[in-house]
Amino acid sequence: MTTFESSISIAQPIEKVYAFLSDLNNHQQLMPENIYNWSSTADEARFTIQNMAKLALKVSFRIENAEILIEPSEEAPFAVNMRWLLAADGAGTTAKLIVSAELNMMMKILASGPLQKLVDYQTSALDKALG
Repeated sequence: MTTFESSISIAQPIEKVYAFLSDLNNHQQLMPENIYNWSSTADEARFTIQNMAKLALKVSFRIENAEILIEPSEEAPFAVNMRWLLAADGAGTTAKLIVSAELNMMMKILASGPLQKLVDYQTSALDKALG
């Protein structure tokens, strides 16, 4: 598995950050402009990545105020999961997003840059959404 990570400190209590991230309806606010056809519930989200693929994701499990694991609910172009890890950080919260993807060499060359940009974008967007 290839992993892509990004973390950020947010000046909000861990309960607020967890409540936001545990509801996939809120994740639309964390997506870049090349995401469209978004539809979601608290536990599932469907969307299209421009010029790439359609994805359907679901929350596999939640550990209150600590972790949220999101995985494909339908067949994806490659095995992938998103894991949000939360930790209390003094007056705020550290949020870390880890995307793990099973990429062959060609996919690694094509997808590594965009996946790292997505991870960085989402942590930055989380700060803006809650800041």
